[in-house]
Amino acid sequence: MDGFQTELVALLPRLRRFARVLRPDDADAQDLLQQTVERALSQRGKYRPSTRLDSWTFTIMRRIAIDEGRRGQRWARVVAPEDDTTAQVPDPRFASEALRTDALLARDAIFALPSEQREAVALVLIEGLSYAEAAEVLGVPAGTLTSRLVRGRQALIERLAAEGVTG
Repeated sequence: MDGFQTELVALLPRLRRFARVLRPDDADAQDLLQQTVERALSQRGKYRPSTRLDSWTFTIMRRIAIDEGRRGQRWARVVAPEDDTTAQVPDPRFASEALRTDALLARDAIFALPSEQREAVALVLIEGLSYAEAAEVLGVPAGTLTSRLVRGRQALIERLAAEGVTG
């Protein structure tokens, strides 16, 4: 494997997380991930080494999701339902019942956000992209991204506070 492929493989967990933000169930998220990797590999010649590979592939994934959405697909939930292959928290062996409950409440609060705010929150707060990078992925001005993120954060804080989640 060359450097591009190695970096792409290293991004798979992050791409999988973002796919779950964009797709309602695990199978659809996996399909979106596969399409994204295929497109990234086939359009590798268009990748500029001066660009961050994660931003580039998140953009590809989002465009695929939008294209499919226009064909009648609906975005339903942030992550796939819990099953044997989907952890509720980063390491459930060390999570208390309260932490698990809070994680589920946080997931539901993110799910309740409008899609524009949900995507901004996922890219900046979960995936760690800068505001500029997230704005580029979403195809919006940085000010628009900032506004969506502020509204999304405020809605999350209010909902989680109402649910009794404090920190």
